[in-house]
Amino acid sequence: MPSIPRGTQRSFQVLLLFLVLAVLLLVGFLRVDFRLLTPDKAQEPPVTNIMFLKTHKTASSTILNILYRFSESHNLSTALPEGSRVHLGYPWLFVTRYVEGLKQDGRLQHHFNIMCNHLRFNFGEVQKVMPKDTFYFSILRNPVFQLESSFIYYKNYAPAFQRAKSLNEFLADPWRYYNDSVDLKNVYAKNNMWFDFGFDNNAPADVDYVRKCLAKVEQRFHLVLIADYFDESMVLLRRRLRWQLDDIASFKLNVRSQSTISHLTPESQERVKHWCALDWHLYEHFNRTFWAQLHAELSPRQLTEELEQLRAKQRELTTLCLQDPESKNVTHIDDLNLRPYQSGKAKILGYNLRHGLDNTTLRICQRMAMPELQHMAHLYSLQFPNKTPKDISFLKE
Repeated sequence: MPSIPRGTQRSFQVLLLFLVLAVLLLVGFLRVDFRLLTPDKAQEPPVTNIMFLKTHKTASSTILNILYRFSESHNLSTALPEGSRVHLGYPWLFVTRYVEGLKQDGRLQHHFNIMCNHLRFNFGEVQKVMPKDTFYFSILRNPVFQLESSFIYYKNYAPAFQRAKSLNEFLADPWRYYNDSVDLKNVYAKNNMWFDFGFDNNAPADVDYVRKCLAKVEQRFHLVLIADYFDESMVLLRRRLRWQLDDIASFKLNVRSQSTISHLTPESQERVKHWCALDWHLYEHFNRTFWAQLHAELSPRQLTEELEQLRAKQRELTTLCLQDPESKNVTHIDDLNLRPYQSGKAKILGYNLRHGLDNTTLRICQRMAMPELQHMAHLYSLQFPNKTPKDISFLKE
């Protein structure tokens, strides 16, 4: 067999080296992330059995809206409050009798696909309602901002908040206002997120106790989101649920006007961390796990791209649906069914839809802008047409 001339060999090696360098330069120029070439999880069947622990003042109303819309569009069943109730027994620990349609002749009738109304978590009872393959998730918020929102929203409801002129005043001497022996109305004033997970909000922040409770949350919940990074949370949630982008897009619901947002002094912010020490431990721990899971799931490039896709979709829907992208005071909202419930000293904002929308688009936009109580009542009427409709009395005022 004739040998290849040395000059030809050298030319071939130079050409090969040139091709390798060209490929490397091209990859660097295009900044190709090879993980983008892997199959999209969204091609797999979407997760449809979901339990969302709806914590208070944590952007959870927006997530509830997302779940309600998914339930209706995919013809799923949602575990809704029984009779005239608007929540699943909160603030008492959840039991199955709070769910409409679960029991028939004293026996469990069937499981539901989605559970997302306010309840105090009670794992054993929730398991009786939801299928075994249910995906459990929840959301937390920095306790400084969560307590500030609670103070305004529950100002006239929680005894601990009623006499304090401001949250700064309350935090300067909270035991002057807070009495843990008063009824459950005071759960909003101390470690409210900890309470929502089914734990004792008045317990000392003992290291072993905190570690034990955090371990329970990790065992029972597949994912805990962070409201302070809402878009990033939605990107990760969409991937875990294998949903489409349209499923996860949303308008911000149950938000307050800037005039009712208080600014805490640096001293008060530090006091929140001590007063709500259990919430602070909960938040710090799951803030770390959230970012660890997010970075394990997506490269920086993927995260940037998916955030932009989500935000572009929400801009598109805002232009399609809303008269004005800015949310409005309740007195300026034309449609009664889109007027949010007002609580405490908070001024809860809502939206006006564009005029002249076709029926299909109007339905999509109405569902996206519909406040929590009206949406729950709407689903209840769909699922239980023979039951007395929910009485959303504040709409008649």
